Amino acid sequence: MIDIYPWQQEIWQKMMKSQKYWGHALIFKGKRGIGKYAFARNLAQSLLCQSPKTDRLACGNCLSCGWFEQNSHPNFYSVLPEALLAVGNADNTHIENKETGLTAQKAKKNLSQQIGVDQIRQLNDFVYQTGHQDGYKVILISPAETMTHAAANALLKKLEEPPADVLFILVTHQVQHLLPTIRSRCQQIAMPVPNMETSIEWLKLKGIDNPEFILPLNDFSPLSAWSFVQEDLATPHQHFVDQITNGKKFDWLILAQSLQSINLARVTDWLQKWCYDLVSYRTTGEIRYYLQFKSIIQAMSQQIDLITCVTFARELNNHRKLSHHPLNTRLFLEEMFIRYSEMIHGK
Repeated sequence: MIDIYPWQQEIWQKMMKSQKYWGHALIFKGKRGIGKYAFARNLAQSLLCQSPKTDRLACGNCLSCGWFEQNSHPNFYSVLPEALLAVGNADNTHIENKETGLTAQKAKKNLSQQIGVDQIRQLNDFVYQTGHQDGYKVILISPAETMTHAAANALLKKLEEPPADVLFILVTHQVQHLLPTIRSRCQQIAMPVPNMETSIEWLKLKGIDNPEFILPLNDFSPLSAWSFVQEDLATPHQHFVDQITNGKKFDWLILAQSLQSINLARVTDWLQKWCYDLVSYRTTGEIRYYLQFKSIIQAMSQQIDLITCVTFARELNNHRKLSHHPLNTRLFLEEMFIRYSEMIHGK
């Protein structure tokens, strides 16, 4: 168990005061990397705890908390994609941040990145049988938008006739991708996004230097920024910047080779953000992501053809989709960097 993040304290207190209005199903929605999954687990553990604290957080010491921490509580059921479970089972509290790395080498390619109908059907015995010691039962589904259509319909049947003392908790980054009928049967809770000051303060407490530069690169999400540092991505990212700013000496072959072990969606995201800043500075004089490279972006933005750069940035959107299912990692990167080189040099 981890403490409630500072930016979640207020929503936690409000929820504890309004528990009678929860109903039988909750949806925690919001952007990635703000701690929705950790919050949901804290809530589940607190409901199952035998001796919760005065703030209703789980005590962390009772037999129930022990079971929960070992992922063996008889009244708790967690449903995640197989691939996500494979990369996140060592650290459940930060599994939300690992969702961007489902295609990394940590996850086996034959593991599903969706929640299948069989996983939802397996809930039948858990949902409809009496809980351990007649206690509360909690089901956590994350990320809920990865359910297949069949899985979503199977879940809908359970939400339509929910048994007593069962709480469904759905965590989602894209609530609009859930079936409207599922959304209508759940209490939706928008999870708070920490402001820049709060995020920087929290990251500094974690011992991270220059968080004001790391946060923009990670969509201003503190947990994603923390994961960026923990996964030691600063070095390959610096190599990435060194190469793409190397002018005519840019070697797309060396760069593709050096980054092929990094998650492709992440590398594509780095390049998308770089191109965004080139276009943004050229048109508005402002940059959003690469704050520490402002002088380099200023110089490069004057050398590019604006229309060509905008067109390439749109192409990267398609590359981002393909990055989850590449036929060949090395060729994927080589093609992307060749196109970047052509865009920069006007070829």
